[in-house]
Amino acid sequence: MELHIIEAETGSEFLAQITEFGKSDLSSLKGKWKFNWKELLKSEQAIFFKLTLKNMPSSAEGLLMLTLVDDEALFMNNVEVAPHNYGSKGKYENVAGALIAFACEKSFELGKGDYMGFLSFESKSSLVSLYQEKYGATLAIRRRMFIEPEQAKALMAKYLGKKL
Repeated sequence: MELHIIEAETGSEFLAQITEFGKSDLSSLKGKWKFNWKELLKSEQAIFFKLTLKNMPSSAEGLLMLTLVDDEALFMNNVEVAPHNYGSKGKYENVAGALIAFACEKSFELGKGDYMGFLSFESKSSLVSLYQEKYGATLAIRRRMFIEPEQAKALMAKYLGKKL
């Protein structure tokens, strides 16, 4: 899937892509990532994706881990931007949003029945309000959150340029 990410310093858009991520991609991870992706990749039930610049497919700007629960509900286990994209001083602005919107798209493809279009995840306590304000997520209980289908469509339109 192709999309655009925005360079924070200049506001310039760069062509990017989201593709599958696997063990052969581990050596391309630069910097100190917060999650141990080598360990996470051992989960056989999960599917993994990376967001890269189109002209630099070996350098990940962000990573995503998804699991289909009971063959019907999509769960976002982990989403992380590359260390050089952390916070307000990050190089690219919309990497996390693009990965979350991609996960939303996958929830329409893989979700079944009442779960089609719903994306659930567990947030760090410090990020609950960010997910609510920036991505329209709903807090269910404790740190468990979800994005409803209508909000998922809005995120897909905003970050991926897609409409369902």
